[in-house]
Amino acid sequence: MRIGILTGGGDCPGLNAVIRAIVRKGIGEHGDELVGFRDGWRGVLEGDTVRLDLAAVRGLLPRGGTVLGTSRTNPYALDGGPERVLATLERLGIDALIPIGGEDTLGVATRLAEAGVRVVGVPKTIDNDLDATDYTFGFDTAVGVATEAIDRLHTTGDSHHRTLVVEVMGRHAGWIALHAGMAGGANVVLIPEKPFDMDAVVAHCLHRFESGFSPIVVVSEGATPTDGGMVLSDGEKDAFGHVRLGGIGAALAAVLEERTNREARAVVLGHIQRGGTPSPFDRVLATRFGLGAIDAVHDGESGIMVALRGTDIVRVRLSEATAQLKLVPPERYAEAEVFFG
Repeated sequence: MRIGILTGGGDCPGLNAVIRAIVRKGIGEHGDELVGFRDGWRGVLEGDTVRLDLAAVRGLLPRGGTVLGTSRTNPYALDGGPERVLATLERLGIDALIPIGGEDTLGVATRLAEAGVRVVGVPKTIDNDLDATDYTFGFDTAVGVATEAIDRLHTTGDSHHRTLVVEVMGRHAGWIALHAGMAGGANVVLIPEKPFDMDAVVAHCLHRFESGFSPIVVVSEGATPTDGGMVLSDGEKDAFGHVRLGGIGAALAAVLEERTNREARAVVLGHIQRGGTPSPFDRVLATRFGLGAIDAVHDGESGIMVALRGTDIVRVRLSEATAQLKLVPPERYAEAEVFFG
């Protein structure tokens, strides 16, 4: 078979491990020809490809980012976009497509599957907010990076008797903040799913100072106070209609400094969470996803996504995976609240 692969949306550690696994098993066991599309759906729109043979994937397992490149291109936001995609696939003789991405990339894949393209998706997002899978690769690495940062900030915060606010990624889902905050011993964790009371945050910080230590506040970029909206870095939207977020950490630090009468600093981890070497967990999960995807293609599957359920790699409908986001449930946030203050 001639199988196309693309990586779309934000990059994350583990993408190259998926590509490697698909190519290794596709060529080694099935005699497939693998074609990589550069920069996500842009490559499919324009027919921009690269050959993926065994030599092309050597050394990729520990490498972060994606060798195929990525973008937030949305074919369905362009006039004639879907038709151009279908024409490219037909012209290049692509028998099946394996898109690797999050809700937006796989949302496009869902619509293409409905249009008759054989599609098997692989879930990718550091936010861990893709439904129908327990975990996505990239999340564990991002949490590890954020946790290490929090560990380091505890000592400098205590030395200077200041509040440190750590802003992590998470537009609509607070999984990174929740896990990193709990693992790093943060005194307050703020997530998009639950608007926060500023008075309560101030009280927790004051209590921490009274105990002789300095507070660490971890906040998702999409978290909001009960009396205000999101803090936006600008009003521009991407091809999928998302406004770029940022600034909640600095805004929160300014309020805390004023109300606690103690110095407060904001640390924005940003794309540091996306970059670098994937953790062992993410390397294994990404590899298993890649193997599962190529198997699904050869089983004649389409319109499905490989997913992790417990310790098993299973197949779920793409429509199920992209119907809604997987958000932090109240009971999970309640576990973190035990340690506030």
